[in-house]
Amino acid sequence: QVQLAESGGGLVQAGGSLRLSCAASRGILSPYAMGWFRQAPGKEREFVAGISRNGGYLNYADSVKQRFTISKDNAKNTLYLQMSSLKPEDTAVYSCAARQFRLSSASSHDYDYWGQGTQVTVSS
Repeated sequence: QVQLAESGGGLVQAGGSLRLSCAASRGILSPYAMGWFRQAPGKEREFVAGISRNGGYLNYADSVKQRFTISKDNAKNTLYLQMSSLKPEDTAVYSCAARQFRLSSASSHDYDYWGQGTQVTVSS
């Protein structure tokens, strides 16, 4: 079992950058593939990015490709999401998730553990 806690959210102007972190407050991340998801007000939760258990396979939603980068540091028990060229439509609560499987998934139903989320607001 693992407990996850996100940090790094905040208010940023369009075109700016933020780096989100997801730390394991209990347990370790190395057995898990990980994902980032986001949910904007009035919208369903959507997949943002995923990374395999060993970090060798990455996948992204089309809307964030070339702008966001997911990474995982098993030694630090931390998952990251580097976000650049942010747009107002990126405004959402961002959550990290873990699944005890080799590869990540774009479906939120495939994840076993979730953090509580961190708010990202991009102003125009």
